[in-house]
Amino acid sequence: MRKLLAEAKIASAEEAAKKLIADAIKEADSKKRETILEAKEDIHRLRTELDNEIKERRQEQQRIDKRLNQKEETLDRKLETVEKKEETLRLKETELEQMEQKIQELHQRQLQELERLSGLSQEEARELLLQNVKKETRHEAAQLIKEIENQTKLEAEKRAREIISQSIQRYAADHVAETTVSVVSLPNDEMKGRIIGREGRNIRALETLTGIDLIIDDTPEAVIVSGFDPVRREVARIALEKLIADGRIHPGRIEEMVSRAQKEVEAQIKEEGEQATFDSGIHGLHPELIKLLGRLNFRTSYGQNVLKHSLEVCHLAGMMAAEIGADVRLAKRAGLLHDIGKAIDHEVEGPHVAIGADVAKKYRESPAVIHAIAAHHGDLEPETVEAVLVQAADAISAARPGARRETLENYIKRLEKLEEIADSFQGVEKSYAIQAGREIRIIVKPDRVDDVIASEMARDIVKRIEGEMEYPGQIKVTVIREVRAVEYAR
Repeated sequence: MRKLLAEAKIASAEEAAKKLIADAIKEADSKKRETILEAKEDIHRLRTELDNEIKERRQEQQRIDKRLNQKEETLDRKLETVEKKEETLRLKETELEQMEQKIQELHQRQLQELERLSGLSQEEARELLLQNVKKETRHEAAQLIKEIENQTKLEAEKRAREIISQSIQRYAADHVAETTVSVVSLPNDEMKGRIIGREGRNIRALETLTGIDLIIDDTPEAVIVSGFDPVRREVARIALEKLIADGRIHPGRIEEMVSRAQKEVEAQIKEEGEQATFDSGIHGLHPELIKLLGRLNFRTSYGQNVLKHSLEVCHLAGMMAAEIGADVRLAKRAGLLHDIGKAIDHEVEGPHVAIGADVAKKYRESPAVIHAIAAHHGDLEPETVEAVLVQAADAISAARPGARRETLENYIKRLEKLEEIADSFQGVEKSYAIQAGREIRIIVKPDRVDDVIASEMARDIVKRIEGEMEYPGQIKVTVIREVRAVEYAR
């Protein structure tokens, strides 16, 4: 019985297995057909896309070919037009050559006729004409120069004032903007309101006590202190910084702080003046002169500190005096005091040279020192060696590259430009820019430039310099014409 059951189970299992195998085969065949169909569809789609892409590329290639053909046609037309123009130009050139030949023939016949009528050759007539023109021109030029010199002498003072005024107008803006203001930093913008005070009473009190303008604008956390008196400006700056640090700002406190600041600045002025006399080795100066020297520490000229400039002139003049055997102490003393007038030239009317000479005279300096101060800018003719040395030392200190607000590159460019302008004139053999660009000396060829032309050349060079260059002060133009006759006795 068990055997029969087992056989029945085996038969049933085999039947089920066969059925599973048959179902699997059917399913595999079905999936195979589906896969083949999908592959055929993909192939058809890709082939369609490829055909479309090929078609688009062919159309694009046709468009490109069409544009190229159009451009070739356009170029051919332009080339044909150019060839026609060239042919026309060749014809015109031929006509011009024929006309020029005819003109030359006519000119030659006219010259021959003129020579026949005048009895002179072309070269003889040219030489005669040049001689007559030269004589007339030289005479007229000499008369004109004489008239100009007389007129210049009559208007010298007026012209000098105009030159000074123009110089001030040209350079004051940059100079004033950089040397007449100080900036005081604030901890916050709230402090501006406290500095101004109720109805502006604080700022009015500060400006009245110091004589300096306070500029409070939109500049963040800063107040500008503006004024032409450097000492007062320093007092105002110190007082304002003290008030800001203290925090209590009212008219009574302002008066107290301004008084303290004045004492501090006066002490600093005295200290700077005494230090300058110590550094220079100059003794026996009047106490007021020492104070004036200290005030120069707050004065600048084109960015150069005037006290340091005075010390430099003092040492330079002393060294040069020692080299040539002049009075070293006198040269150093005059060099230290030569710009003393700049300490008060904003308070006293007149040039700093005259003011300085008057101050030195007032405080009993020696006549030699007074003369050196008065002559250091050439207002007077130097009468002593020491005066000449102070003048030279002042020029060296002020004009050396880097001393004043001018870069070395600009300094060199100015010298090169000066020499370039001079060398551009005919007959110039060599030119030299000297005195740091304040003078240019031009050596001319004497066989090509006579005295009249030399005068005209100097004026023309001056006009070119004035028109093409920017420079401080004035530039002296000297044209040198030298003729040497050398013989040997044997």
